[in-house]
Amino acid sequence: MLRKLMLAAAAATLAFAAPLAAQAQSYKDTVKEFRVGLIGGENASDLMTRNEGYRKLLETELGIPVKLFPATDYAGIMQAIGAGQVELAAFGASGFAGAYLDCNKCIEPIVVPEENDGSTFYYSVAVVRADSGINSLDEAKGKSLAFADPNSTSGYLIPNATLKAEGKDPEKFFSRVGFAGGHEQGVLAVLNKQYDVAVTWTSGQGDINEGYSRGNLRAMVDKKLLNMKDVKIIWQSGKIPNGPITVRTDLPADLKAKLLQIHLDLPTKHPDIYKAIERGSGKGYAKTTVELYQDIIKLRQAEATGGRKS
Repeated sequence: MLRKLMLAAAAATLAFAAPLAAQAQSYKDTVKEFRVGLIGGENASDLMTRNEGYRKLLETELGIPVKLFPATDYAGIMQAIGAGQVELAAFGASGFAGAYLDCNKCIEPIVVPEENDGSTFYYSVAVVRADSGINSLDEAKGKSLAFADPNSTSGYLIPNATLKAEGKDPEKFFSRVGFAGGHEQGVLAVLNKQYDVAVTWTSGQGDINEGYSRGNLRAMVDKKLLNMKDVKIIWQSGKIPNGPITVRTDLPADLKAKLLQIHLDLPTKHPDIYKAIERGSGKGYAKTTVELYQDIIKLRQAEATGGRKS
């Protein structure tokens, strides 16, 4: 009888301990390497250098090896995160929506960048050379337009949809439309007179002479690739939700929680790294969910079906 009681007690102890052991399992038991996808749009060497401090910080904080994986365009990172080849990537709103739809909700946003006033929006703008003689979008009719990338929110999705809604279908309104391969390349193409107009993104806050507080124009000014006196903004979109930093949905919960906290702390604990990866300054990050991007997801769906309702 005593032996039976001892066996029963041992079994109960094991049954109780098993769930606790499962709960105590760390992400380090299953995730041996953490891979960060980097979206192109600038020189690959600059992209890696700009994110090296971020990589080192993640490696220190997570306690596992962290590697950077740059892609030449948005599609490369969309495919990589969907295929489980990277664990984290920062997307524009449209790139996130496309990846989210393509991989059947296999990724989720964790944080969204905040501007200096606490807002989580930015703008698409169209720029021309200051000496082009073009002072408005109407005056750009019959000229050439460079989109940034087909998976870019501000560099394609929003300006394309907005201009169509205004009766200015880019394919008909402009004499030539193409993709520059990225935001930086598009503005450089305008400066080099390869295109008359290029669309890119900006926070729309701060000093315009510095390229505003955050965005491609600011990044190019900081890198001395652009003097704002050499370009003119002739069009600006409505508010666009800032693109999120995303992770694969199947990552362990404790790893997601740690990544969330790292990013929330980044602007105060590591301001230089924050400014480097955000290409300018802002207030920091706010926790976010897929709900912020529902309108962009619907727009991507409509784009994929040619405007037809599925």
